[in-house]
Amino acid sequence: MRLKLIVLLLAGTTGYYTVSAQQIPLNKYGLAVLQEKHQYEQLVKKDSSQQLVDLEHFIPGIKKDVRYATTNNFTHQQLYTSTGIYLRRPAAIALKKVQEILHKKGFGLLIYDAYRPYRCTELMFKIVPNDLYAADPRKGSGHNRGVAIDLSMVDLKTGKPVAMPTDFDDFTFKAHQNYQPKDPTVTANRNLLRDTMKACGFKGSSTEWWHFYLPDYKKYPLMDIVF
Repeated sequence: MRLKLIVLLLAGTTGYYTVSAQQIPLNKYGLAVLQEKHQYEQLVKKDSSQQLVDLEHFIPGIKKDVRYATTNNFTHQQLYTSTGIYLRRPAAIALKKVQEILHKKGFGLLIYDAYRPYRCTELMFKIVPNDLYAADPRKGSGHNRGVAIDLSMVDLKTGKPVAMPTDFDDFTFKAHQNYQPKDPTVTANRNLLRDTMKACGFKGSSTEWWHFYLPDYKKYPLMDIVF
């Protein structure tokens, strides 16, 4: 198996980052994927922006519904053993701004998924081998890099999720950003979430109203580590 040493070239950029003094094996797709916590810890020592932040501690009042820790998801399998939600520090800071803006308008964030170990991306693609809806493991996912988030909103008065075009992980046209709901409240909710996320630096998906990520995601290595 080929190995990547110490410095990994960032695909699509001109920069480099140092992972560790140890060798990182390439997987069958030729991707360097961090698999050991000590590799992650050494990376964070060199660059604090690489730290994964616990969103429940970092963002006051944030809600979660981690479907992949249950069988209530499109795989019908429990993929996670924990409901912890984590993002790299820059993504967490940006998401905290989103929460602050939404709170002033009577809403809060509801998180479905954040950092996702690479192994789960492989399993998801086996079940839905369509990169419009499931990340291709030959490229990896922004979730594997810790800078992608799947989310919705709750009404602060009721504590309940607001109406959106579909449920989470709905692989139909109704989940697309250019779908026009008949209910103006649904449209307003989707637009508020999308516009606020974009204003705080996130980019959205054209096929999933709930999915957002940082545009500079390639600065962060793929990881297959369970936290």
